[in-house]
Order: sequence, then structure tokens, then C-alpha cells
Amino acid sequence: MPIEHASVRVVHKPWGVSDLRPWSSIDGTNDAVGELWFERADKDAPSSALLLKLLFTSQPLSIQVHPDDTFARAMGMPNGKSEAWYIVSAEPDAKIGIGLKHRVTPQELRASIRNGSIVELVQWRPVAQGDVIFIPAGTIHALGAGIVVAEIQQHSDATFRLFDYGRERELHEDDGVAVAHAWPLRSASNPTRITPERTVLVASRHFVFEKLELPEGSSWALLAERESWILVLDGHAAIGLAAVSVGEAVFVSGGRASIEVGDSGLTCLVAYPATAPIASLLQTLGEQSTSLVPQIVPELTGLTEARK
Repeated sequence: MPIEHASVRVVHKPWGVSDLRPWSSIDGTNDAVGELWFERADKDAPSSALLLKLLFTSQPLSIQVHPDDTFARAMGMPNGKSEAWYIVSAEPDAKIGIGLKHRVTPQELRASIRNGSIVELVQWRPVAQGDVIFIPAGTIHALGAGIVVAEIQQHSDATFRLFDYGRERELHEDDGVAVAHAWPLRSASNPTRITPERTVLVASRHFVFEKLELPEGSSWALLAERESWILVLDGHAAIGLAAVSVGEAVFVSGGRASIEVGDSGLTCLVAYPATAPIASLLQTLGEQSTSLVPQIVPELTGLTEARK
């Protein structure tokens, strides 16, 4: 079973930052870094179903929207793009835009894109460390300045920009209006703790996003049915033969991976393609899966179905 210490692709953006510490030692002084993409170490390996990123913002990002699978495939793309954000850190006045304040017609949305009033139409909300936001395909959204966010998404670059703060990049008015849900966001993310160590942040149609908090010196087995991405937020551990610490990621391609937690504990994010949490995902070595998990997973499955 491959356990890969993920490689990192650096993506420079005008809205990025120069100092990425403690998440990375990469220097963005001469060319601001906006995104770190975690990729499979083996460049010849099959593409993963999910893409894991860290985003760093010093300015607001464009207001944008992503297509769903049906629309994306009609345009010749393999799939659409639903995503979720975990706010790693945020300045006191940091905000995100998510959905619209009220429903508008396609004609009204198009007019707001052309005259820039879409900025006032978007529902802006403050964010703080630990907040979780699920963004289904079709949701109009934007990241504000002063935020570090861990993002998990369907593996797609399908993005339609609706407003870009005068950066003179191309806007995608026709496609954006065609795919956008021009109303307030209906679904909310309600993290659910299913064991003392596992919190389900998002359970969606395309992926499950969890936070693990493992005590110092403990030993675990991660049972990945297909693929799993693991991003370390705090502490350090050995996952298989890969030693990982803050800001590093591991890709696990199915099967069983050992986790030996260091003396400062381990807090990490885990994401995998599924429609409900895997009951046996995390086990203490020598024990069966925690008995609470099978009781709670059906409730989360029902919640996922209700959001579709």
C-alpha cells in the first residue's frame, strides 16, 4: 500500500503572502505565494479524486463559482468542483463571502457582475480559527484577506470568476450565471464529534472531511478504503515510514497505515472520497473500531442525503 509524503506545488498569486511560516519555509518575498498544492510524489501515479491545498491571503480573492458535475462534463471536463474550507488562522477582521443575501434572477445576477454590485450582493461573514465552510458546486463564494485556509476539493480547476477587484483578469459572465445558485446558501456545516479523537467536519456527496486529535505517544491504524489525504496542523507523527510535522501532508492509497504519534500529540485533517464517514477509519492498535462510530454514522449519512 503506497504511503507517500506529498510533494508541494507552489502557486504564486497577486493576493498571496511573503511569509508562510509555520506552514512552510518557502520564501515569497519576491513573488507572493497564494497556494500550496499537495500532490502525489509519484508523478506517473493515477490522478487522485481529491485535491488538498493551503491558501494564504493578503488581499481578497475573486468572487467566483464552480460548476457541478453535469455542467462540467457538458463542457468536456471530467467533473465539477465542490469544496470545503477549514480556517487554519484568521486575522480579527477577516471575512469570507458565501452565497447571496437574497435570491436574484439570472438577469439581476448578470447586471451585478457587470456593474460590480455583486460585492454588496454576496453574504459576507466573519471567520475565526477552526471554522468550517462547505461550498457545494454552484455556490457563489470568495475568500477575504488575512486568512490561512486548508481546502479540500474535487480534483478540478473549473472556476468561473464573477468579480476580481480590478485585477484585469478575464471574467466568466455567461458560464458563471449559468451554473450559479443565485440565492443564500441553504446547507450549513455542523461538525460532529463521533469519538474523542474524530470530528467529522463535512460529509458530502463527494468527500468526507475530518479532524483527528490524537494524544501524545499513542499508536493507531488508519484504514483507507480508497485514498486519504492527511494534513498536519499541530504536532508530529510517523505515518507508515513517513515522518510528518506541521504543514506537511501524506497521501495514503488504500489499505492500512500505522500512525505513531510524537510526544506533542497530533492534530490533523483527513479527507477521503465517500458519502459518509468510514466507521473503521481509525483504530487503536489491537482494538476494533470504536463502538460509538457505527451508531452515529447513519445519522451523518441521513444528513448528507438531506443536503443533496
